[in-house]
Amino acid sequence: MIFLLSTGTVFAQKQGQARIDSLLQELSKAKEEDTNKENLLNSLSFAYYTINPDEGLHYGHQAHSLAQKNGWEIGATIATGYITSNYKAQGNYAKALEYYFQALKNYSELGHNTGIAAIAGNIGSIYFMQGDYVKALENSFKAMKINEELGNKYEIASNAVNIGNVYLEQGNNAKALEYYSKALEILEELGNNGGIAYATVNIGNVFIRQGDNAKALEYCFKALNIFEALGDQMGIAYATDYISSIYQDQGDYPSALEYVFKALKILEELGDKRGIAYATNSLATIYLDQGNLTKAEQYLKVALRQAGESDILDLLENVNENLSELYLKKKDYPKALSFYKDYISVRDSIYNEENARKLTQAEMQYEFDKKQMADSLQNVQAHALAAEKLKKQQAYTAKGAGLPVLLLAFSGWVFRNNKKLSVEKQKSESLLHNILPEEISVGLKERGATTAKEFEGVTVLFTDFVNFTQATEKLSHQNLVQELHECFTAFDHIIERHGLEKIMTVGDAYLAVCGLPMADPRHAQKAVQAALDIRDFIMERKNQGHFFEIRIGIHSGPVVAGIVGVKKFAYDIWGDTVNTAARMEQSGEAGKVNISSTTFHLVKEAFVCMHRGQVMAKNKGALDMYFVEKNIDI
Repeated sequence: MIFLLSTGTVFAQKQGQARIDSLLQELSKAKEEDTNKENLLNSLSFAYYTINPDEGLHYGHQAHSLAQKNGWEIGATIATGYITSNYKAQGNYAKALEYYFQALKNYSELGHNTGIAAIAGNIGSIYFMQGDYVKALENSFKAMKINEELGNKYEIASNAVNIGNVYLEQGNNAKALEYYSKALEILEELGNNGGIAYATVNIGNVFIRQGDNAKALEYCFKALNIFEALGDQMGIAYATDYISSIYQDQGDYPSALEYVFKALKILEELGDKRGIAYATNSLATIYLDQGNLTKAEQYLKVALRQAGESDILDLLENVNENLSELYLKKKDYPKALSFYKDYISVRDSIYNEENARKLTQAEMQYEFDKKQMADSLQNVQAHALAAEKLKKQQAYTAKGAGLPVLLLAFSGWVFRNNKKLSVEKQKSESLLHNILPEEISVGLKERGATTAKEFEGVTVLFTDFVNFTQATEKLSHQNLVQELHECFTAFDHIIERHGLEKIMTVGDAYLAVCGLPMADPRHAQKAVQAALDIRDFIMERKNQGHFFEIRIGIHSGPVVAGIVGVKKFAYDIWGDTVNTAARMEQSGEAGKVNISSTTFHLVKEAFVCMHRGQVMAKNKGALDMYFVEKNIDI
């Protein structure tokens, strides 16, 4: 998991209620026309945003109104930044962006580059939280470019962390490590312990993604020690959650639960809804790995609701994937596939080729602009002008009593995406392959949908247990289900071995087909051989004292195949060929493989068959049928 934090969070936590009480006391003495009153209102808005954003908005709007009344443009703009931080803390990203863009417009009109960089960085953090990584990267690079021009080292480090976060979520660990390391180097130079801790734990997260648990623990515990020394509760929650994920990966579930509960407790005390949602998902995955499916389902449902309420796309992606895995383990394949579809839908809205292209363009534009800046700085006159401009802006910032520079960096919260990309892919592939033919699953992954298709030459196989009704009367429900499970599991292995596709089971009936989705000239021979193996398996079980006997029917011809349904959909086949195969099964005998004349003519060179003559079939009339006896000895 990842999570982000503004530098203002640590500041506000340190101030606490004592700071707020002090500001309120000063405010009661301030005069309406006094600029100091505006500064006090802004400070209260800032102090409240991690504690009570509703109160933060109350004082922020007061500061904004007073600054406008007194004609102090920069004060109104500062208030806009603080108002936005409170909307951001509420998870109201639409409002946050609305006010950020207003602040950006104001700073641009004032020519205030420090403010422009601060707001661009914060806009980038909002887009990151929304899962719009292209816009997150564009705004973060914009902020970094300005800060590099101004020489604002701390803000450069903040931007580097934000950029590293985007690359980490895109699975580009090398780039993430590059930018996190750049941030750490600057912060160590500045001696900023809080920033060092955040950069350090982010580097630890890269090692988590790379599977290097030893280095991950080293960096995360180093960060945790710093956070504890600073009394930074948010940072402590951040580090403990990462440590939990490492222990989970190592299979040390007691330690993993201990640390995730510690993180969750802190987040609940802080009232951080976003962080709580991520931690809840983390807790659920530990129970999922433990095999405690009841608790895993309980917490995943909560995390799904929380992610939906806060519109956290990366978390929605992960929770849907985890729910898909959960129901796969519970063998509830319709639900597993339904959540898998939701996972794919969210994932594709975040990661796609177009976004990847735009991400690359954003980085290239930043590098180009950076080179242009370096070339321009070779001009002595440009150096002098830039220095003079910087001097004026720094003075302007001091007059503004706390520009949103404090609101920069490390961009807010985002917890770990606790599945490594390769593991996620493998599990997803396994789920779809268990439910759908491979070609169909590929189409579903790539396009999110498939279309029905006609196949001219396939062979359909039906099986049914002869004495199933009597078995339901003589066997307990548990033994009956166990008997079906053992038989159908064996059938699954047999048809897979011979290249058939399982379509479905309905009660005690089993349906499979050969020759789709990939054409196979030997579809009939393979289906008949699979039928003989199924017959022999059941006969052997019968000899061992088991109850079931089986009828098998086969017919060859054209079918239409595709996915049916919207949520609990399944791959199915239709057409007269399917109906005729069912009639072959119904017209057969226990322990026999009954095939149509069409199938017989396709397999007569490979199998010994006995002609039964014409047999009446329901709704079909008299049909030529054959019992398959055995393979022809060569």
